[in-house]
This record gives sequence, C-alpha cells and structure tokens, in this order.
Amino acid sequence: MTQTKLKVGCQTFTWEMLGKAWAGGPDDLLKAIADGGYAGIEITDTMIGRYADRPSEFAAALKSSGLTLVSFAFGSKSGFTLKEEIGADLEAAQRWIDFASAFPGALVSMGSATVVSEGPRDDKFAIAAEIYNKAGELGRKAGVQVAVHPSSHHNTLLFDRADYDRIFALLDPDLVGWVPDTGHILRGHKDMADTLRTYRDRIRYIHLKDVDADGTWAMLGKGVCDTQTVIEIANTAPRFNGWLVLEEESETAAADPAGAVKTNRQTMRGYGA
Repeated sequence: MTQTKLKVGCQTFTWEMLGKAWAGGPDDLLKAIADGGYAGIEITDTMIGRYADRPSEFAAALKSSGLTLVSFAFGSKSGFTLKEEIGADLEAAQRWIDFASAFPGALVSMGSATVVSEGPRDDKFAIAAEIYNKAGELGRKAGVQVAVHPSSHHNTLLFDRADYDRIFALLDPDLVGWVPDTGHILRGHKDMADTLRTYRDRIRYIHLKDVDADGTWAMLGKGVCDTQTVIEIANTAPRFNGWLVLEEESETAAADPAGAVKTNRQTMRGYGA
C-alpha cells in the first residue's frame, strides 16, 4: 500500500458559518489556524477579504504564518445549476484558478451543485457537470487542479450515493477531482467507506468532519466517523496529495472556533498526523 506523508490543514468555514457574528479578517484566520498547530489552510472566496486581488501579498502573509495554501474554495449563488449563469460561473472559476496558480500545488475546490430553481433534476446534473468539466479544463491549462466538494446542506443536488454516482458518471476524472467530506457523506450515505473506496481514484485531498448517529455535527472523534479507516483508504488513492483538511461546524465551534480547531488538531495527533 502506498503511504503518503500526511499534512493537516484547516478550513475557514468554521468562522464563515458564524455570519455577522464574526467580525475578523483573513489575518485573524491565519493567526488562529497557525496557533492551532496546522500546516495549511483552505480559504474561501467569502473569507479571503482584502487579499482577493493580491495573491502575492497573501503568499507573504502565509509565509509569515508558516502556512501553505492547500486549496481555494468557492461557490455560486447559481448553485452551478442555472444554464443562464454558466458563463458567469466559469468567469469566477477562471478568477480563482488564476489566484491559486500563484501557490504551487494549491487546488481550486468548487462547491456542491445546489437546487436554486424549479425544473427537472436531470437538467441540473447536466448543467453542473458542464460547469465542473469546463472549469477543470481551465484549471488544466493553468496547471491548477480543480475538484468538486459535494455537501449535505440545504437543497444540495449531491446528497446521497445515487447523486454521487450520477455526477461522477458525467465528470471527466482527469479534469475534475473530488474532495470527499466525511461529515457530508455520513449524513447522506449508508456506507462512507464504500463510497470512498469506489471513487478513490478521484480523491485529491480529504475534508475530515464528524457527525453523531443522527447526523448532527460533532467535534472530531466525538461522532461516528471512522477516521483511521478514512486515512487508510486515502493512502490507497493514487492522486491523494496527503492533505487532511479539518472543518468544524459543531456547536462547540460556534461558541469558540479557534479553541475548537485547536482541539481537533490535537485529536489528529492521535492518528499520527
């Protein structure tokens, strides 16, 4: 079995989910994540703030914090399912691919296709696949890997195993990778491990998140996610780059995001990462 050196990053949605209750900026995120003991960060278009058009300045801030940009994640109000917004969504993809290209090895993660309008689901899968594939081609030309991040949030088009099977059948595996999120898979699938194994050739990096038996977000190690199995499967994935990105959405994190992500980093050390 191929063993990949594990690296642990942190996703900024832990703060983003707080909405207006979070008044900080990207430098505050870098400090909290570095202080938490992480080696990398996945930041979103919502949280990048003043660095959005200043990749060189962000690179300097990352270096000062001792962090690597694992991935830049973005979504769209279109849910990537509106035909009339395909052009705008691809313009956004190009913008963030260009941004990520300033950071060697960084990926661009595209959010889950989401239902935002009436109409047949078949059409929405086709539109989402077209956007993801075309974005993947843009990434290929720029030397930046593009991946899709399905979720279990409200109105997602990519919730259960049948949805995963359907979208992956439409995606070019050489153009569009997969960022599996353990928490989202557990909320929508009966067998997380089987889903990971079935599509392991598409895995680029992992989002580690935990839920309890009822699907409520839990701190890492406090729910039903078999983290050791996830790591073992990832180590058989030929395109896995070694990054485990922790993302915390529990009530504990809502009360103290910096404290929660620091605790999760300590938990990961128990898994040898």
